[in-house]
Amino acid sequence: MFDNLSERLEAAFKQLKGEGRINEINVAATVKDIRRALVDADVNYKIAKDLTDRVKEKAMGEKVLTAISPGQLMVKIVKDELAELMGGREAELNLNNKPTVILIAGLQGSGKTTFSGKLAYYLKTKKGKQPLLVAADIYRPAAMEQLRVLGEQTKVPVYMEPDNKSAVSIAENAIAHAKANGKNVVIIDTAGRLAIDEVMMQEVANIKSAVNPQEILFVVDSMTGQDAVNTAKTFNDRLDFTGVVLTKLDGDTRGGAALTVRYTVDKPIKFVSMGEKMDALDVFYPERMAQRILGMGDITTLVERAQAQFDEVQAKKLEKKIRANKFDFEDFREQLGQIKKMGNIKDLLAMIPGVGKAIKEIDISDDAFKGIEAMINSMTPYERSNPDVIDGSRRKRIATGSGKDVNEVNAFMKQFEQMKQMMGQMNKMKGMGMGMPGPMPPRR
Repeated sequence: MFDNLSERLEAAFKQLKGEGRINEINVAATVKDIRRALVDADVNYKIAKDLTDRVKEKAMGEKVLTAISPGQLMVKIVKDELAELMGGREAELNLNNKPTVILIAGLQGSGKTTFSGKLAYYLKTKKGKQPLLVAADIYRPAAMEQLRVLGEQTKVPVYMEPDNKSAVSIAENAIAHAKANGKNVVIIDTAGRLAIDEVMMQEVANIKSAVNPQEILFVVDSMTGQDAVNTAKTFNDRLDFTGVVLTKLDGDTRGGAALTVRYTVDKPIKFVSMGEKMDALDVFYPERMAQRILGMGDITTLVERAQAQFDEVQAKKLEKKIRANKFDFEDFREQLGQIKKMGNIKDLLAMIPGVGKAIKEIDISDDAFKGIEAMINSMTPYERSNPDVIDGSRRKRIATGSGKDVNEVNAFMKQFEQMKQMMGQMNKMKGMGMGMPGPMPPRR
């Protein structure tokens, strides 16, 4: 995500590296390169020029503090301007009505139905809501079936009328069903087309008029670049939607849609969707996205994902075992499972400042832990709870059971011991009042 743009911006900032002060000449050269990088990332030229003009104006008006280099100052100015371009701050959903009606619109293939499932899962697990999914795409039986499957995955009920050929009637009936069955959010997945046409636009406009939704979310495929922004404008002129959802940000996108859709339609980006997993949905934070574009990482999101997986009881139990030097393979396997739930491993590592660029060319599969898990699962329960008993003969059996070489098992055992020693050292330092953190921040 944004890899090419990030590299181009980094190259632009290098012009100021080693400079003792900001002046009109070095700022002009840097700003020119930033503008070119944005345009190459499919950002509209006028928007890129407006942004870089503001950057130049601010840079020339700043006095460089002793502790800040000109390059660092320029990065901060660009980060602030990028965040402002994308909306400045996060925009929350309006969930005050009972039931709250959320209308999902967009072109076919943009990821509407998958997003509808993810949104239902998000509202159920993060907001404590009781959502109802509504299959209002009357043209594609596959869309109804997909929503039904997503409903089963998320354990969210799906309202369907396969024989009803009126999307408006289905939406109205679904709201009545929600009221009668205690559902406080209704998510209506509407039909899309491969391109904008009058029939689709009129149908979704009719649904809007009939059900008066509190939220209308336009789902846009980030990989379509500037075309996505143009499509958003057309939908907004007709529907006056309340927010944008960017999908497929994990693909090979140049980033232009994410950067400029807010500026073009003057509506906030509310969510970003990556991958097919139901928990792969994030609230859109403009400042955090700007930091990631500039290679500054996103520690806040990383910590939030960790907190979502580690509750306070688990954290205290684990910390107690670490303090007693009793961390074992059962604990380790449990930690691996929770890390995997946080999302794509490479994406998680890229949230750590400075790591994203270092691992760009490294292929880190989500199956990276499978070999380790196979070795742990080949141990007996007694061996997992008592790592010290695993001698040479046991290691051979574990190697055979996991399909690994004995040398791989030996290397893993050595790494595990080193990790335990490191935990013990951190524990001692914490006991000495050096403020070392526990194993994982508990949820507050």
